[in-house]
Amino acid sequence: MFKSVTIKDIAKALGVSTSTVSRALNGSYEIGTETKKLVLEYAEKINYRPNPIALSLKEQKSHSIGVVVCEVANDYFSQAINGIESIAYNRGYHVIITQTHESFDRETANVKHLLSRHVDGLLVSLSAQTTDTLQYQDLLEKGFPIVFFDRAAPGLNTHKVIANNFKGAFDATEALIKAGFAKIAHLTNSKNLLISLERLEGYKAALHEYGIEFNPAFVKHCDHGGMIQGEVELALKELLSMDVPPQAIFSGSDRLTISSISILKKMGIKIPQDVALAGFTNSDVVQLFDPPLTVVRQPAFQIGQMATEMLIKTIESKWPVYEFNTEKVDVELIVRSSSQKN
Repeated sequence: MFKSVTIKDIAKALGVSTSTVSRALNGSYEIGTETKKLVLEYAEKINYRPNPIALSLKEQKSHSIGVVVCEVANDYFSQAINGIESIAYNRGYHVIITQTHESFDRETANVKHLLSRHVDGLLVSLSAQTTDTLQYQDLLEKGFPIVFFDRAAPGLNTHKVIANNFKGAFDATEALIKAGFAKIAHLTNSKNLLISLERLEGYKAALHEYGIEFNPAFVKHCDHGGMIQGEVELALKELLSMDVPPQAIFSGSDRLTISSISILKKMGIKIPQDVALAGFTNSDVVQLFDPPLTVVRQPAFQIGQMATEMLIKTIESKWPVYEFNTEKVDVELIVRSSSQKN
């Protein structure tokens, strides 16, 4: 069984006190040069490493950050996590990642688990099922650091980093309109999510701008965000079996966009000949698809970095933080042939 070496072990081996060993390891000027050299050389020889749990108990900090996302396999979140880690590890923090799989119960359990691990703060992107944010409200009232990214809770007073969802949806819908499509459907996530509402508003604003009447029947909500293929397949079948079906589809999330491509192909629907497609996705392979896909791309890596910087600044603040910012980051529309008329 593995047994780590402690300061007591070093002190016993060298015949000095534990406080002398501790001071030597911490570079204290109170220890003589020879003693310090003796302790450091012995510690190196036996490959001594400080116990992070003991350190965290002493400092009341674990130097770890908890992350709550829907799924790591999602291209957006995998890139955001890379951004989170790039900042956290350079600042001496470990990252503990949890997945909700769009479940409120799983999200609640994940937060409780992360708190039991004594994380110093949380980076949270809400699940599609989450409408009750009381657990976060309670933590914030106690001064616990939380930063929301991507899927933020609108009523909570804390730092948030979000994409410009309205503009991204407007630009994608406008691109479809300019390509000659007037009947445009919108496939989107749960109504519970603020990003869904913002992207729906961007879609509606673009229709209004070009004098196209909004048709509520053209909007389909997928409450599991594309994680259940059958849900997306049903939504697409309902849209395409309408008496007057849409000529184009704007999909409002990474998972929905990727799912739509494979389902439409399985249904024998050609893109863009039978229906054009544009959507939010951070997948790097969509430009290789046949046809290459028109996408709204979010700076996920940058969003992860910004959220982590905000969180660590809050964690390390010597004074309670009462002023919070919502950072809105621009998105990029990349037009390819999936949204073009032949």
